[in-house]
Amino acid sequence: MIHDQASYTRPDDEVHEPLLSEKGEETVDVRDDSPLPDELTREELTLPNPSEPEVARHYTRLSQMNWAIDSGPYPLGSCTMKYNPKFTEDVAADPNGAVHPDRSARSTQGTLEILHGLQEYLAEIGGMDAVTLQPPAGAAGEFTGILVAKAYHEQQGNDRSEVVIPASAHGTNFATAALAGYDVVELPSGEDGRVDVEALEAAVGEDTAALMLTNPNTVGLFERDIEEIAEIVHDAGGLLYYDGANLNALLGRGRPGDMGFDIMHYNVHKTFATPHGGGGPGAGPVGVVDELAEFLPSPRVREVNDGKVGYEPFEPEESIGKVHGFTGNWLVLIKAYAYIARLGNEGLSDAAAKAVLNANYLGSQIDLDIPYGPYHHEFAATSGERDAADVAKRMLDFGVHPPTTKWPEMVPEAMLTEPTEIENQSSLDDLSEAFNMAYADTDEALADAPNRTTAGRIDQVAAARNPRLSWQALGDD
Repeated sequence: MIHDQASYTRPDDEVHEPLLSEKGEETVDVRDDSPLPDELTREELTLPNPSEPEVARHYTRLSQMNWAIDSGPYPLGSCTMKYNPKFTEDVAADPNGAVHPDRSARSTQGTLEILHGLQEYLAEIGGMDAVTLQPPAGAAGEFTGILVAKAYHEQQGNDRSEVVIPASAHGTNFATAALAGYDVVELPSGEDGRVDVEALEAAVGEDTAALMLTNPNTVGLFERDIEEIAEIVHDAGGLLYYDGANLNALLGRGRPGDMGFDIMHYNVHKTFATPHGGGGPGAGPVGVVDELAEFLPSPRVREVNDGKVGYEPFEPEESIGKVHGFTGNWLVLIKAYAYIARLGNEGLSDAAAKAVLNANYLGSQIDLDIPYGPYHHEFAATSGERDAADVAKRMLDFGVHPPTTKWPEMVPEAMLTEPTEIENQSSLDDLSEAFNMAYADTDEALADAPNRTTAGRIDQVAAARNPRLSWQALGDD
């Protein structure tokens, strides 16, 4: 425990020089002419005055209270929490990469060459003809892709008002379509968990702008009728949009463009191991077929052969404009480039194979029922009569992170699980053991879980409705 504390006091009169008490506590007078309202300022603030070992131990202890991908498996289905290799951090930290984006093309040829190379990598991986790197996150890329589709239809003189989305799709798909001004047509799943082709034929028509689809889908199933699905959408004059959330299952083995998709976004945090989450800088590149390339955001990067400049930024002829600053979040993009370049064709293909292998091995070892199969990189188990959230919280007591729960709704009490390619058999065995022990535990144990973690069960509704957003010292009201 930290015992010595320094007291910082704001007096009512003039400012004094700092004083040092006999206990080594420092009293510092604070100016009272703050422009903030009185209710937002303090008369006195007590802070600890620890030694260096105490500080080190305090922050080490805090770091151990939180779970992270460096701590162990993070099998959140659909969220794809992959280990971030440290060599990509080294690449991004190279001083030569600290280039201001507003410098001239002539003085940033190395940067532009890497950005152009990443465009080419992603186009090849996705089977697309052109790629923009500008969107700052997967959801932003998704929104950008639908804006490209909208611009295309408007140029063609097509008055399209609807976007068709499967019921099992990510929530961002529905939000994206609505934000872009479209009416959402929800498409029910067939009995096998895939797109119901007959329902799709009935849903599309002259108002259809696009069908948004993930393949493999949210429960890990490959859409076997994808070519027929593409034909149905194209015959209706719509575009086929690929949500890149599950591209991890296809790397080097299948390309959305070859399946008939016209637009796709890439989640580089899911597929190419850049940092995930936290609200910080990200990247969500968008690829399109040649017919849509002229609508992509500006700038893109192209190669020129005039003997002066090898690469230059340019604005596509019918660009929808900017969706982020400059060419995107450079330090995130260079990590994706480094990851792809390091793995190469064989490495990416192997990553996909191991992602599928790991999911199927883990699924074979747990006692919960898995309604849909055969699945690829992820599966949706059901806890049946048991509350999935209770089972997940009990898993925490066994030293692992639980999967995504309660979604997709097509699986009752769903536990959507994706181990990714990074885990070995021992790690997967630990996960399966935690699954089975939690699932078989007593009702009392599940209701009380977790009880071996730093924080116990919280009232999630109260936390959401009455968030505590400011720090308060102990003893404050």
